[in-house]
Amino acid sequence: MTLFVGYRLRKRMVSTTEFLQAGRSLPAIVTGIAFVAANCGALEVMGMVSTGAKYGARANHFYWVGAIPAMLFLSLFMMPIYHRSRVRSVPEFLKMRYGEATRAFNALSFATMMILVSGISLYAMAIILGTLLGWSFTASVLVAGAVVLVYVVLGGLAASIYNEVLQFALIVVGLTPLVFFVLREFNGWQGLAAALSPEMRHTWQGLPVASPLSSAMDGVGNVIGLGFVLSFGYWCTDFLLIQRALAAKNLSAAVQTPLIASIAKLFFPALVVLPGVAAVALFPQGLAERYDVALPNLMARYYSHGLLGLGVTAMLASFMSGMAGNVTAFNTVWTYDIYQAYLARQRSDRHYLKVGRVATIAATLLSIGTAYIVLRFNNLMDYVQLLFSFFNAPLFATFLLGMFTRWATPMGGFVGLVSGTLAAGFHYLAYREGWIPYGSDMTANFYGAICAWTVCFLVTIGVSCVTRRKPVEELEGLVHEPRGGMVENARRNSWIFAGLVVLALIVLNWVFY
Repeated sequence: MTLFVGYRLRKRMVSTTEFLQAGRSLPAIVTGIAFVAANCGALEVMGMVSTGAKYGARANHFYWVGAIPAMLFLSLFMMPIYHRSRVRSVPEFLKMRYGEATRAFNALSFATMMILVSGISLYAMAIILGTLLGWSFTASVLVAGAVVLVYVVLGGLAASIYNEVLQFALIVVGLTPLVFFVLREFNGWQGLAAALSPEMRHTWQGLPVASPLSSAMDGVGNVIGLGFVLSFGYWCTDFLLIQRALAAKNLSAAVQTPLIASIAKLFFPALVVLPGVAAVALFPQGLAERYDVALPNLMARYYSHGLLGLGVTAMLASFMSGMAGNVTAFNTVWTYDIYQAYLARQRSDRHYLKVGRVATIAATLLSIGTAYIVLRFNNLMDYVQLLFSFFNAPLFATFLLGMFTRWATPMGGFVGLVSGTLAAGFHYLAYREGWIPYGSDMTANFYGAICAWTVCFLVTIGVSCVTRRKPVEELEGLVHEPRGGMVENARRNSWIFAGLVVLALIVLNWVFY
C-alpha cells in the first residue's frame, strides 16, 4: 500500500512545488493527522515505550507538558506568520528575518539533525525485526531504507503525508490490543499501579522541585527544560512538522493543523507510556541494559501469530513514517536552502526537481550509517533529547526574538544561534567528562537545553543592542501583529478549540497526578 500511494501520485510530481510542498492543497484533517504522524515514528512508539519503562509515569510529561502547550502556541501565534510569509522552509524564514548567514547555519544544522533522527527509525526497525524475526541489524536497515526511498522518490511530500495518515491508523490499530492485554493481566490500572514503586506510577507526585544532581527528573528540568525550551523548540521550529502545516490549502487549515494533532497527543500516552510502565513489572530483570527492547518483548509475550503480524506491521509503519518525514524535510532544505541558494542559482524547476530526488537517495544512504550511532544509547529518548538540545533549543530563542520583536538584528540572530549551539556542545562535554554530574541522561539533556536557550537568548539581545536593525518595511509579514484581518479571524475561530484542549490537559494531569 505504501508503494502504491507513491506510484499513484508520481504523475502529479511535475514541479518542485508539488514534489516538495504537496502543492499547498491538502485539507486540514489530512495535514493534522500527518502532523502528529510525522512525530509517530521510532521516537514516539519505541522511544516512548522505553521511556515509560525507564522513568515510569513521568514519561507522560513528554505529552502533557512537553508537547500540547507548544502545539497550541504554534497554532495560535506562529502558524499565521509562517503562512503569511509564504516561506518554503524554516531556514528560508530565517533568511528573510535575519539574513543569509543565519539561514545557512540553520540549514546545515537541520540537514544534519534530519539524517541523525532518520537513522533512529532504521535502528528501531532493526530492533523489532531482530527480536521477533531474527533478522540481522544490517539486513533490517537496508530493507527499510529501500522501501522508504522508493515511495518518497516516486511521490514526494504528498506521498509521504498520505502514507503518514495510513500509517498512523495502523499504529493505533496495532498497539490497542497490547494495551488491552496489559490491563487485563493486571486487572486494570489500579492493579498495575499496585505492582509499581511510587515514583514509577505517578506523573507529578514525588517529583522534586530542583534536584538535578541526584534525581532522574525534577520540576525545573521538566517544566523549563522540557515544557518550554525543548518542547517549543521542537514543535514550533522543526521544519519536519511545519512542512506538514504549510502543505495545507489555506490559512485556516494551516492554523487548524496543530490543533487537530493536539487531540491525539492528549490520549497517546495510553498507547505507549502505559505498556512501557507495565514492562517494568513484567520484566524486572530484563530491561536494565537496553530499555528499547521493552516493546518487542511485550509483543512477543502477548500477541499470537496473527496479532504479532499486525503489531509488526504497525511498528514498521511507524518507523517508515518517521523516516519518510525526515527524508522529505531533508530534501526540501537541501534543494531550496543549500543547493539553490549557494550552489546553483537560477536553474530550471525541472533541474531542482531532479536534485530533490537525488537528495532523497543521499539522505537514505546517510541514514543507514547514522543508525549505527544509536547503538551507543540504551534509551532512544535520551538520544533524541540530546539532539534536540543541540539543534532545537537555541533555535527557539532565535525564533522567539525574531517573530515577536522588531529590534533583533541580523548579526544578533546569527551570533546568538551559533553561541547557543556551542553552549550545548560544551555542556554535553562537561557532563560526559564528569565535570557536571546529573541524576540521569535525561536531566542532563533538559538542563543542557536550558543552557543553550539562555545563551542564545542573551547573546542575541546583547549583540542586537550594538548592531544595525533591519528596516521596518523589510519585516512586513515576518513579525507578530496583534491584529491582522484574516489572520486574526483564523486565530479567533481556533481559541475555543484550544481552550477545550487545555481543559482536558488540566484534567488528565490532575487524574494521574
